[in-house]
Amino acid sequence: MTGFLQFDSPNLLHLLWAVPLQGLVLYIYWRWRQRTLRRLGSQALEKRLLQGFSGRRFWTKNLLFGASLALIAIAISNPMHLTKRPGEVQKGADVLIALDISNSMLAKDVTPSRLDRAKAFIRELVEGLKGERIGLIFFAGDAYPQMPLSNDYESLLLFTRNARPEYITDQGTNVAAAIDLAGRMFESGGEAGRALILISDGENHQENAMQRAREITRAGVVLHTVAVGTAKGTTIPAGRNSVRKDFSGKAVRTSANESLMASLARVGGGSAYRLQEEARTLAEIRAAIQRLPKSTIEARTTAQYISYYQWFLIPALLFLIIEQLLWWKKPSATEG
Repeated sequence: MTGFLQFDSPNLLHLLWAVPLQGLVLYIYWRWRQRTLRRLGSQALEKRLLQGFSGRRFWTKNLLFGASLALIAIAISNPMHLTKRPGEVQKGADVLIALDISNSMLAKDVTPSRLDRAKAFIRELVEGLKGERIGLIFFAGDAYPQMPLSNDYESLLLFTRNARPEYITDQGTNVAAAIDLAGRMFESGGEAGRALILISDGENHQENAMQRAREITRAGVVLHTVAVGTAKGTTIPAGRNSVRKDFSGKAVRTSANESLMASLARVGGGSAYRLQEEARTLAEIRAAIQRLPKSTIEARTTAQYISYYQWFLIPALLFLIIEQLLWWKKPSATEG
C-alpha cells in the first residue's frame, strides 16, 4: 500500500459537525434539567420523578448514537486507499481523451448535463478497452494535461469523475489548444497507433483549430470527435435558480457546433460522432481503436483505489442496534 487515506466525497465529512453539536445540546439539556430538579427543593419529589432513571444509561445511549453518526458520516464519504500492483506486458495503442470542461458543458440540453453525460461516456469507453495506454486532457479557454499516457485506468476514471469547470479559470472553448497539447503529449516514433478523442460541444472561440487538426494528422495521429449537446441549444445554469447572462443582461444560449466537430474529424482522418447516439459511438470508437497498430507496452505499476467504507458502516450499525436495545430506565430499582 502507498499514500494516505483519501475520501471520494470529502464534502460529506462536514456531517461530522453534527456530533459535537449533539454533545453541546445534550450538555445544555442536562444542566437545565439538574437546575430544574434542584429548584423543587424536595428530595422525595425528586426521587419520585427520577424513579428508575439512570444517568449512566442516558449518556451511554447518546454516546453510542453520536459514535454511530460519526462513523456513518465517514462511511458515506467513502474512504479509499491507493494500492499499487505490477502491470502486465500487453500490446496496445496510445489514446488521448480531451474533455471540454467549459461552463457551456453545464448546459442541460442532454440529461443530466453535457459534462455529466460526457463523463459517463468516458467511463463506458475506458471500461471496454484493454491494453491501450490512455491519457487525459482538460480544456476550456486553455488546455492542461490531467494525466499522461498510462495504463492506469482507475486514476483516469477518478480524475474524470471529479472534473468540473472550476478547474480552469480561463473559460471558453479553445479546441485548438487541446489539439496542440495532445500533439505534444504523444510520444514521437514507435509502433503504436495514436488517436485523439475530442469530446466537446464545439463552441470554439479560436480560428486555428482546423490548422492544429491538420498538423496533428501529419504527425500520425487520428482525430475522432464526439459532439455533446443539441443544435437547438439551451441556457447555461449559474447556481440553482439562475442562468448565465451577457453584459446586456440577456441569458446566454449555447448550442452544439456539430459542423465544426465534423470538419475537425474529416481533416484529422477520423470520424465524427454525436454523444446522443451513445451505443453506436462507443462501438465504433472502440472498433477504430482496435484497428490502430499495436506495440508492446512495458509492464508498469498501476494504481487502484480500494474502498473501506464498510469498516465504518458495520460498527455504526452495531452501535445503533445496541443503542436501541438499551433502555433509558433501569429494569429494577436496585440496579446501580
